[in-house]
Amino acid sequence: MTDRLSLSIFTIEVDGRPVLAVECKKHSEAEAILADEHIRHQLSLLRSGGKPLCDDLSILRVRLVHQSEREIYFENAASLLTSNGQLAVVLVDLDDPS
Repeated sequence: MTDRLSLSIFTIEVDGRPVLAVECKKHSEAEAILADEHIRHQLSLLRSGGKPLCDDLSILRVRLVHQSEREIYFENAASLLTSNGQLAVVLVDLDDPS
């Protein structure tokens, strides 16, 4: 038997809205992303529906992905990297930056 854990996909919600999907070995690794100021800053720069995905007062939570979010993750339509190099896939439609 192996000691290695398989990767699971987690969703990061911002104020109850699913925004990012990330692949981690443990729930605690996904939770650590919530404290990543780089991610919070990146989310504050991205807009959806004319609003930033995150602000200074936003509440971030993590949970296992739903099937529809899993499909988006594997399609890998739009993505960014966490500060430790993990791929984070954006789950919402982003506004055109122009």
